[in-house]
Amino acid sequence: MQSLLEKFEAKRPEIVFEWKDAETEAEGWVVINSLRGGAAGGGTRMRKGLDKREVESLAKTMEVKFTVSGPPIGGAKSGINFDPSDPRKAGVLQRWYMAVMPLLKYYYGTGGDLNVDEIHEVIPVTEDVGIWHPQEGVFTGHYRPTEPQKVNRIGQLRRGVIKVIEDEKFTPALSKKYTIADMCTGYGVAEAVKHYYELWGGDLKGKRAVVQGWGNVGAAAGFYLAQAGVKVVGIVSHEGGLINQQGYSLTEIQALVANRKGNKLVSDDLLPFDVVHQKVWDLDFEIFIPAAASRLVTRDQIDRMEKVEVVACGANVPFADPEIFFGATGLYADEKISIIPDFIANCGMARVFAYFMEKEVSMTDAAIFADISNTIRTALQKTKAVNPGKTKLAQASFELALRQLV
Repeated sequence: MQSLLEKFEAKRPEIVFEWKDAETEAEGWVVINSLRGGAAGGGTRMRKGLDKREVESLAKTMEVKFTVSGPPIGGAKSGINFDPSDPRKAGVLQRWYMAVMPLLKYYYGTGGDLNVDEIHEVIPVTEDVGIWHPQEGVFTGHYRPTEPQKVNRIGQLRRGVIKVIEDEKFTPALSKKYTIADMCTGYGVAEAVKHYYELWGGDLKGKRAVVQGWGNVGAAAGFYLAQAGVKVVGIVSHEGGLINQQGYSLTEIQALVANRKGNKLVSDDLLPFDVVHQKVWDLDFEIFIPAAASRLVTRDQIDRMEKVEVVACGANVPFADPEIFFGATGLYADEKISIIPDFIANCGMARVFAYFMEKEVSMTDAAIFADISNTIRTALQKTKAVNPGKTKLAQASFELALRQLV
């Protein structure tokens, strides 16, 4: 795997687009690792301190993810170095998408990511600048549809991603009107854990979990795991956290999901971040879901999670290494416990896009979520076929993916 990884990481991106905002200090980059299959895809993120290197690494991550989720296209990413809490954010996004509009028209598809909302920001702003849908470039460059096909598929994608979930099995609260986009990635993370125990052995019900991050991915994963009988014993978020070694009930988890303010955990029992961060790693739990920012999980934390059996990576590149994919910390974890890598565990949103773009499909909640689950199960079955043991799962999964790309 290592030689394949080095070759893939060393390959220069095919396209790097750099932008400086004329009205603020904002700057941004689109990095397209390759135009494999005629197009590339990857979301738009915004944070203060972001740089081109971060965007490049995420573009490469997307290319690997597409080997699992489909379609077989290149990886890309957009990143804007700007404070997302700044009231000038809307104007920055408007000017950004105007600048990258030619890419989005012909060969690049984007969506939401960190601090940029798919439904409330990406879709309306790109429509304002003349794009039918943020994925239009993938349609044009990869699928090459006729005009009627393009209209039909874009309509299907537009309706599907923002579809309000109506089946109570897939939502923590019908009254909140959660959409497919809100829940699909976290659902995939939870399904990755479920399939892990089905394939490698063990009973999911009664296992204990810690979730790091309580945004859409972490909160949704926590809900679906609790629904499957897992006891969430700890939640770590940047504003604080919660600890309950007996585990929170499904009803309590549903309330913690529904009561969020944006991506913030809200509870009368919220503990300070320093307190939670000091104690949570020493709890007894078998499942760990890193679903916060990238590069947070340290070797010390891995060692302190003594009973952990499986880590399902809701966050991209969760281990605290400078390398794009795998550094010393990630390798150490992979050789010690079962690691389901990010490009499998968190491919739910990418898979939803592919599902709606490929052909005319069923629009029921059950069909959409079943497709995500089946895609992740298939990827894990391929990993188990070449690596039946419970360690080095991530390395085996990466090798399978990289052989398609290098």
